[in-house]
Amino acid sequence: MFSAVPAALSGTYAAYVCYSPDLAFPGVSDLIAQFADRARAHKVRRLVLLSGRGEQGARASERAIQQSGIDWTIVRSSWFAQNFSEHFLLGPVQRGRLVLPAGAVREPFVDLDDLADLATAALTDEGHAGRVYEITGPRLLSMADVAAELSAATGRQICYQPSTPAEFVADVALDGIPAPEAEPLADLFQEVLDGRNASLTEDLERALGRPSTDFALYARRVAATGLWDEGSAAHS
Repeated sequence: MFSAVPAALSGTYAAYVCYSPDLAFPGVSDLIAQFADRARAHKVRRLVLLSGRGEQGARASERAIQQSGIDWTIVRSSWFAQNFSEHFLLGPVQRGRLVLPAGAVREPFVDLDDLADLATAALTDEGHAGRVYEITGPRLLSMADVAAELSAATGRQICYQPSTPAEFVADVALDGIPAPEAEPLADLFQEVLDGRNASLTEDLERALGRPSTDFALYARRVAATGLWDEGSAAHS
């Protein structure tokens, strides 16, 4: 998987490092360490790693970046709001039912535009080296709250159905997400959706000098595109 890395890193001053589906998946820290070694060999001077807030499984990858000998910044993000429009929760929203093993836990959802602004600042500006940022949105929302916000933005009834991990895996399979990807996600939900992240931070506001984006604004923005309209699932 590293065949294209030398060309990508040649002449590169700074690099943003992320891993999909999630940094906490087994074996990922070894890949991150290998990437960091190649970055150092190509004289990259700054690495910005996207990590997960409250994810103990991601800490080994963080250490690989921190021990790389390169200036580093860690961005520990809460749940992305865009998971509901660009990733594994798009199909459930289009079907009008969020099937998740999330209970009533509240999360401070982060708009990816905010994350992108912070990552850009860390890559291009001084003053971010050696910093660990834990970023959140401005408000704590349960999945039931999220469903209410999505309903208000779309004018459609979208409900939240607390589920078992197996029910979640079966639901996202309708969108072509394979079990080997969905099952570790379900395990991760069970780990981090225990209230550990049910608090707000001011890290993003301090770093950017502006407030974070509220989930309701994100929802209105996406709803205006028609992505969540009834029947969209058949065409996405």
